[in-house]
Amino acid sequence: MAIRHFIAPFQASGDAAPASPSRRQFMGASAGLMVGFWLLPEDLLAADASPAYHPNAFVVIGADNRITLIIPKVEMGQGIYTAIPMLIAEELEVDLAKVVLEHAPPDAKVYGIPFGDQFTGGSTSIRTLWEPMRQSGAAARMVLVQAAAQRWGVPAESCHAEQGTVVHAASGRKLSYGELVEDAAKLPLPTKIPLKPASEFKLIGKPVKRLDAKGKVDGTARYGMDTILPGMLYASVVSCPVFGGKVKSVDDSKARALRGVKQVVKIDNAVAVLAENTWYARQGVAALEIAWDEGPNAHFSTADMRKLMVAALDKPGVVARNDGDALGQIAKDGKAVQRHYVNPMLAHATMEGMNCTVHVKDGTAEIWTGTQVPARAQAAAAKVLGLPQDKVTIHGHLLGGGFGRRLEVDYVEQAAAIAKQVQGPVKVVWTREEDIRHDIFRGYYAHTVTATVDDKGYPVALSHKYSGPSIIARWAPGFLKDGVLDTDAADGSMNCLYGIPHFRSEYVREEGPVMTGFWRGVGPTRNVLVLETFIDELAARAHKDPLEYRLAMLDKQPRAQHVLRRAAQLAGWGAAMPAGTGRGIALMPAWDTFVAQVVDLKVSAEGEVTVQRVVCVVDCGMVVNPNTVAAQMESGIIYGLTAVRYGNITLKDGRVEQSNFHDYPMLRMNESPKIEVEIVKSSEYPGGIGEPATAAIGPAVVNAIYAATGKRLYELPATPELLKEAKVA
Repeated sequence: MAIRHFIAPFQASGDAAPASPSRRQFMGASAGLMVGFWLLPEDLLAADASPAYHPNAFVVIGADNRITLIIPKVEMGQGIYTAIPMLIAEELEVDLAKVVLEHAPPDAKVYGIPFGDQFTGGSTSIRTLWEPMRQSGAAARMVLVQAAAQRWGVPAESCHAEQGTVVHAASGRKLSYGELVEDAAKLPLPTKIPLKPASEFKLIGKPVKRLDAKGKVDGTARYGMDTILPGMLYASVVSCPVFGGKVKSVDDSKARALRGVKQVVKIDNAVAVLAENTWYARQGVAALEIAWDEGPNAHFSTADMRKLMVAALDKPGVVARNDGDALGQIAKDGKAVQRHYVNPMLAHATMEGMNCTVHVKDGTAEIWTGTQVPARAQAAAAKVLGLPQDKVTIHGHLLGGGFGRRLEVDYVEQAAAIAKQVQGPVKVVWTREEDIRHDIFRGYYAHTVTATVDDKGYPVALSHKYSGPSIIARWAPGFLKDGVLDTDAADGSMNCLYGIPHFRSEYVREEGPVMTGFWRGVGPTRNVLVLETFIDELAARAHKDPLEYRLAMLDKQPRAQHVLRRAAQLAGWGAAMPAGTGRGIALMPAWDTFVAQVVDLKVSAEGEVTVQRVVCVVDCGMVVNPNTVAAQMESGIIYGLTAVRYGNITLKDGRVEQSNFHDYPMLRMNESPKIEVEIVKSSEYPGGIGEPATAAIGPAVVNAIYAATGKRLYELPATPELLKEAKVA
């Protein structure tokens, strides 16, 4: 028979369990004990209140001793398919190798974070699962120990769990978890769940090899791109090159006459050619003769975008933070320092191109894809297909990179619209050109920073005003703070740590014609870049060491001070540098994580920047798997360096000018610097690790360029042309 046992969530040891969940909050497990939990939103994790939440992940302990973790988070290279099982295995006292992962089905009501969505992103996975996963493992262990004790007729205190068994040391008796699950399911739920102190951790905090590595090496790991179905057709797509444009007409006669081409499908803003394989499909696309209705954006350019965002800075915005009277203090100072910055548009350029396979049949649809938002993907496809949501099945896969791109569902909607007109399964794969030109880009932003300083050169007042599109207003309007403030747009500014008596952070929402989305590092990649380079400039104006200048304003921020000091120490801060080289430092405090990076680089006579070394010190609180943290720091640094060196999506006549890696390059192996990562040992609550390194590297590079050349950059990428135009500060 099926055995169901639900362990309710707990805030801390000694708390009473909340009310029992509803019937729909249970899941069946064949001959096993199932443990469920609710995720808590980030701002409630440390709260005392215990509101009612929907369960969104489950542990199933089978009679065969198989432990299955059904998890709503998706693996896209960040290592959570190792770190999250470590949390369960630690408290459940099982071998990590015994934990098997399964993708959760799409259901935001069951698997979503309360008030949010079923998504993976924002460096939230460990932050939101740290306590619930451990509590679930500990609760299940307690029930199993109690079941064994009752069977043996001994006190539970005389028994303990180890390696997936319950042991009665006095008699030497043992029972496996699988032998106990049926008895355990009949026991009352525990109301107190003590968790292990860090001193007793056997797994957490220890370096563990990635559980998904073998499959990725031997090819058994499955990505959306790997989908192959009987009778499947392959679709190649060409979309209107102008933002907001549509298909006016298409002559597909030449395409349909080509070998292997089976069908041509027209949708609102794109045309797809379906063929026996991808090569035939691409040949068919090349043969299409399409007339486009380019719409109102046919002449829009990057220059127009720049004018739009810079002009928006003259408008009143939403005040994200207002300490003291920054504007009043600045107005009284006739020598206030003011600088202007812009952030370019950026593409995601994930290594696995955008793809989605859809099979519509008999009033149902099956979809195979990699997505950071499975419930959204299901809902979006159902809407396009005109089907009830429960008639659409999403088959989740590993993601060959997400970086925020797969938080969007445009590629799923497009594939569904194409498959709706086709008999049999259709695999839609975007070319790299489609991927670059039709990304959901990081938006273009403009900034003005103004400060007045005291007689020692330290800022008394600082105003940071920035304009750009609001991603949250489109993607999750319910998350707008007080209904108006996009906290992502303000992140890295409104939480600036420096002790400045009068500080103002103000955001002006300005939307251009380009759809924008989350890009790895999100708001801090823009705001930390601006503020950290501005602070560096103030230090130079005051003739002070950039490190000591920062430390003097962080006397109430010991964690920030520590990462700065340690990074400087490891990098050899203060040592003389050869001519043409420079060393820069930057601090990144976001996602409850503190990162300091020191960059060594050289600048050639022609203005070519070569980053030689990056020292990164990260304090992300309690660490689950240090291997994962180090890898994420390295990955974020490489991703951020790519943007610093090459990242710039430009527009001309409403079109993206870049198309592939020849004109939107990625950092190559021979360009990668030596990267040294040190992780601070901490007992603080875990912070995020997926995004911080990307946000820290940009300002460290810009500050190092100044140290090498005496020139300040107020926009990126750091090209030879831009450096040639820059003036010595």
